[in-house]
Amino acid sequence: MKEQLYTIPLNDAVNAGDECPFCFIERNVEQDLLDFVLGSGSSYMEADIREMTDKAGFCRQHFQKMFDYGNTLGNAWILKTHYQKIISEMKNEFSHFRPGKSSFKDKFRKAAEGGNAIGMWVKEKENSCYICSHFADTYTRYMDTFFYLWKQDEEFRKKIENGKGFCLHHFGDLCEASDSRLSNSEKDSFYHTMFPLMENNMARLAEDVAWMVEKFDYRNKDADWKNSRDAIQRGMQKLKGGYPADGPYKPK
Repeated sequence: MKEQLYTIPLNDAVNAGDECPFCFIERNVEQDLLDFVLGSGSSYMEADIREMTDKAGFCRQHFQKMFDYGNTLGNAWILKTHYQKIISEMKNEFSHFRPGKSSFKDKFRKAAEGGNAIGMWVKEKENSCYICSHFADTYTRYMDTFFYLWKQDEEFRKKIENGKGFCLHHFGDLCEASDSRLSNSEKDSFYHTMFPLMENNMARLAEDVAWMVEKFDYRNKDADWKNSRDAIQRGMQKLKGGYPADGPYKPK
């Protein structure tokens, strides 16, 4: 089964003790994709790879991470041909564009958004990303693997039960995925475990953040920080996902 190919990295993510195993996986896969695009293998010099990056482009977040990665020449090559692709598409869109006609009534009310062809084209470009699309395919396989292990591996279930839970973003994905991957009886067991797990870990982080606030009171200046030193980073990760426990994403 293809799910078995992902059991080792998923177990590694669970064993890492991150606030969310799927955030841990996302960062590692994302780093691998950045290394592939901009790393020592110089994939950006290969015409077939750059043809794909030209077509898909990159989202705002990954453009920034590519810049932070530090490969000036690689980024320049990618941008050079991507700009050529964008300009070609832009000329085609502009040549076929005809402004929509507004009625007198439209001038006194907010017209429904989303009908402008150029605006729709721009949104399509913004929503297209080479790295995001490749991660999405891998992410689906990790979801399959999670439920494969959940049903087959008692030790894996115990690790989840005794772990730190998940960020809200990935927890929501797990809940949605469970509808198609678990039987009715399995769903009851899954939620019986997950709901207390999430509640307890949210309470744990809320307590850490609350103590951080109290620690700034001069009366507590000599008190122990307990587990609150990185409470802000962990708390943000738990609510929004993405950030590692030691701060924002940093390229290796």
